Amino acid sequence: MSISMHAITVPPLVRALNNLAAILKKGAAHAEARKIDPLVLTGSRLFPDMYPLTRQVYIATDVAKACAARLAGVEVPRYEDVETTFPELLARVDKTVAFLNGFTADRIDGAEDSDIQFKVAGNPLRMRGLDYVLNYVKPNVHFHITTAYNILRHNGVELGKRDFLGEV
Repeated sequence: MSISMHAITVPPLVRALNNLAAILKKGAAHAEARKIDPLVLTGSRLFPDMYPLTRQVYIATDVAKACAARLAGVEVPRYEDVETTFPELLARVDKTVAFLNGFTADRIDGAEDSDIQFKVAGNPLRMRGLDYVLNYVKPNVHFHITTAYNILRHNGVELGKRDFLGEV
């Protein structure tokens, strides 16, 4: 049985990012309804040494867009990481979803054995395509989306498991 690299990357990443967008929209609505400065929520973190909500969104979108680009052998688009408001963060998620949706199966399928090289915190990493997706991309995207969810939930936004999972 062969695996479709496109099927295990683009649709699940798009789904996860769309769920992140829905979570961010609930955060924005919560701030408006409670008369809370939205920047308080987007700047919130679970613990002082953890990244704030904004950075969780940056990393989730960066890892997702890099995945498709690297598997397709194209340059990874660079974002400036300047978004601080809910509308700006939502626009970043939407831009990433549009980028991912630009990749068809014929551009990614067959990349399971490709040599993926990248840096994390300045340290070079090298992985096989399938290992990169399963052991780096998916855990990272889900970790940062989960942390974004937890930051908002911790700040009183009414979220549940269905918000994280989306429509099933």
